[in-house]
Amino acid sequence: MANIDLSTESKAAGGSLALQGYLAEPRGDGPFPGVVLVHEAFGLDDVMRRHADRLADAGYLTLAVDLFSDGGARRCLVATMRSMATGTGRAFTDISTAQAWLRSNPKCTGKLGVIGFCMGGGFALLTARDDFDAASVNYGRLPQDPEEALAGACPVVGNYGGMDKTLAGAAGKLEGILTKLGIENDIKEFPTAGHAFMNDVPVGPRALRPLMRVMGIKPDPTAAPEAWHRIEEHFAKYLKG
Repeated sequence: MANIDLSTESKAAGGSLALQGYLAEPRGDGPFPGVVLVHEAFGLDDVMRRHADRLADAGYLTLAVDLFSDGGARRCLVATMRSMATGTGRAFTDISTAQAWLRSNPKCTGKLGVIGFCMGGGFALLTARDDFDAASVNYGRLPQDPEEALAGACPVVGNYGGMDKTLAGAAGKLEGILTKLGIENDIKEFPTAGHAFMNDVPVGPRALRPLMRVMGIKPDPTAAPEAWHRIEEHFAKYLKG
């Protein structure tokens, strides 16, 4: 497990000037399928690194890209969310840079998936048609024009929480759109889970955590194992199969 400097590639492509990432490598010599991980709105923290480590343990060369490399969440969050809303901008260049870095790595088979959580789930949806072989969307916001944005997407597995007040009805809507478009998908809403339910500890500023609990933003150790199992099955089918 190591921090990776992607700044040279990123600057050349017009992305973040100081782009960084966290690389989690499986045991053994490889080559392995690759996965680009896109973090939550709170950034590339220890929870996200543990998610990357978990994917590496499952056999995926996983690069968690830090979309806040040029100044942290306080300086970068608004611009990054604006990029997700418009479908253009530096965040997409950064994700593409991580994708290209993995594909050129001799330890990678060339098969690539993208996975995102919260804000990152929205980016995973928006990049699912950008030359990835599989996508995992975890409580990610739907695009403003989902039918247009998702046309031609790779197979998608999605995990949502039924108690998530921020994304009420998103799972059913996403499943309907992907099915209408003829895109292979496996979308599930966990009735007792809320937003960020796959995290193993609460995240975000401590002062906001009581409010986040009221909004249904908290870990769910009952639902999370099944969600991870679904992701691993999906990636095994489309990246290893």
